[in-house]
Amino acid sequence: MKNELDISIVVPIYNEEDSIIPMYEVVRKVGQSIDLKYELIFVDDGSKDQSFDRLRALHQTDSHVKVVRFRKNYGQTAAMNAGFRAARGNVVISMDGDLQNDPSDIPRLLAKLHEGYDVVCGWRKNRKDKLISRKIPSRIANWLIGKITGVSIHDNGCSLKAYRRKFIKRVSLYSELHRFIPAMSTLAGDRITEIVVTHHARQFGASKYGISRAWRVFLDLFLIKMLTGFAARPSLWFGLISLIVMMIGTEVLMIALMGQPGVISFTVAFLFFVLSGHFLMMGVLGEMIVHSGTYRPSRMIVVN
Repeated sequence: MKNELDISIVVPIYNEEDSIIPMYEVVRKVGQSIDLKYELIFVDDGSKDQSFDRLRALHQTDSHVKVVRFRKNYGQTAAMNAGFRAARGNVVISMDGDLQNDPSDIPRLLAKLHEGYDVVCGWRKNRKDKLISRKIPSRIANWLIGKITGVSIHDNGCSLKAYRRKFIKRVSLYSELHRFIPAMSTLAGDRITEIVVTHHARQFGASKYGISRAWRVFLDLFLIKMLTGFAARPSLWFGLISLIVMMIGTEVLMIALMGQPGVISFTVAFLFFVLSGHFLMMGVLGEMIVHSGTYRPSRMIVVN
């Protein structure tokens, strides 16, 4: 990659006009203190206030500032993904644009990354958010993510993370998957850790997220479990579902035989058996795709 830099800082922005200048000033001071070549990539996620005008003014006065603009709001994951794709730094750091993450933690993230890790996650141990609508749902979600994926991170939702570019460039993000990056990294055998970071109360604007997004987290968690647990052997995933469906069909058939046999009971049992075979064939098809395609799960680390 031409014109490589040391660090790329990616910041999604959505209606954060009052936070932009204070955040820029803090990041600029941090960038000067660490004496590394850096760039600050703001991704305007279709803001409807004056956010883009302020970002454009910063870009015109400071060559470190890069701006990506979406025509409409696509969500935080899409904004982060665009920033990652535009990043030229050997290390990519993501953070929120509402000043709740502290850019002063960046040197600590870098120091931890240089200990040999591929991903360093921030942990908002003393989180300055509302208890009912933010803290409790977050704790439940983090506990579920850890149990289901096997990746024990205290705070998957914290945007303040540091990645090696070679890793984050190959991660495909969509939906709400940015919070599952640590779990997804297990597919490539990346080394993950976390450090406690500073978290501030929101100073400007209002939060863009609430408890209503919980159902999307659960759906994405189902997808991540399938990817992390059964990506190499999809027949196991679909075979498990097939077995459960077949057991239900067998139970329906036994009830029909022991009671009053009827067309409806036998039809329901037959449909369950057909569905079981369908899932089994999907597993076989998945195996064929995996072994005839380019997917190869990482099982070793090469030391140069």
